[in-house]
Amino acid sequence: MDFKPYIRVIPDFPQPGIRFKDITTLLKDGAAYRAVIDQLVERYKDEKIDLIAGPEARGFVIGAPLAYALGVGFVPIRKSGKLPGETIESSYDLEYGKDKLSMHRDAITPGQNVLIADDLLATGGTIRTTIDLVRQLGGNVVGAAFLIELTYLNGRDKLEGIEVTSLVKY
Repeated sequence: MDFKPYIRVIPDFPQPGIRFKDITTLLKDGAAYRAVIDQLVERYKDEKIDLIAGPEARGFVIGAPLAYALGVGFVPIRKSGKLPGETIESSYDLEYGKDKLSMHRDAITPGQNVLIADDLLATGGTIRTTIDLVRQLGGNVVGAAFLIELTYLNGRDKLEGIEVTSLVKY
């Protein structure tokens, strides 16, 4: 299925020069949303995956239903200060700023196979940080799955050694 017609592009958001890929138009279409998750399930159904980790917030809308469909757990990666338990943290650069991500210290058991899932691969900073957090806890990152990849930002370069799946490329 071609998902591009379901994705709205909003110019100059959140700042001038950025062409924001808005997936809310896809998410509100039940058949398109289901097809996204179904395509990712088809790709990963035969892989040995224990957990899916998704960064806040749109990683939740891809990662959580994918985890459910695969019958595995989901680990939310949150912005700093949002998790109630003991956490680990790491900073990263966005295409238009800086941020910090955190994860519960007990979210992953050493040796567990973790798939990273998010809506968008842009510069790779968010996902690189997510991978680093998973590895700090002894998790084995088995791949990274995205709805959208902005190929012109070369985010894959920061994910060296990680198999990347993306359903839509710009």
